[in-house]
Amino acid sequence: MTKLSETPLVHPTAKIVESTLGRYTEVGAHSTVSHSTIGDYSYCVENTQIAYATIGKFANIASHVRIYASMHPMQRASQHHFSYRSSWYFDGESDDPEFFDWRAGQGISIGHDTWIGHGAVVMPGVSIGNGAIIGSNAVVTKDVADFAIAVGVPARTIRQRFSDDISGRLDALAWWDWEHERLHAALKDFRALPVEAFIEKYEG
Repeated sequence: MTKLSETPLVHPTAKIVESTLGRYTEVGAHSTVSHSTIGDYSYCVENTQIAYATIGKFANIASHVRIYASMHPMQRASQHHFSYRSSWYFDGESDDPEFFDWRAGQGISIGHDTWIGHGAVVMPGVSIGNGAIIGSNAVVTKDVADFAIAVGVPARTIRQRFSDDISGRLDALAWWDWEHERLHAALKDFRALPVEAFIEKYEG
């Protein structure tokens, strides 16, 4: 595997449209990232679709995930493309900018150090907190709290990863904002220390 660097690694078959990728990021084969921001160290593997999303640092996004604020106008008489991608169908017609502005306003927010499992779908307008885990094939229709584990269709929280005390202290520690060199220096502790011992060692 190619070593990651400050320059994002984008597979030749992936498509990036009007998006910002952070340092040490990776976009896998046949994936699409559109109108989105992906934070440092985050990655998505093959066949992932991301649109109108703000994704934090250290996000772990499995294959075939859809994070996509793409809504059809179901309140209209027709929800078909012709009503808003009208230039595709009619000479002299323009597309509907108000609809696309509305769609963009239904954006998705995903926090730092999250894990989105294989085949999960994150629906428009949803916010997923720091440290949260989304199970494989889940359909996320509602917000998921920090450090929660949510599974199922529709997704529901089955438990928290840590106690409220540990979650709050870990959030306050915000190790995801550390410089690259500090992350490297703490690597052995990330690997070996239990979470509470890690926090005790590094919190100010």
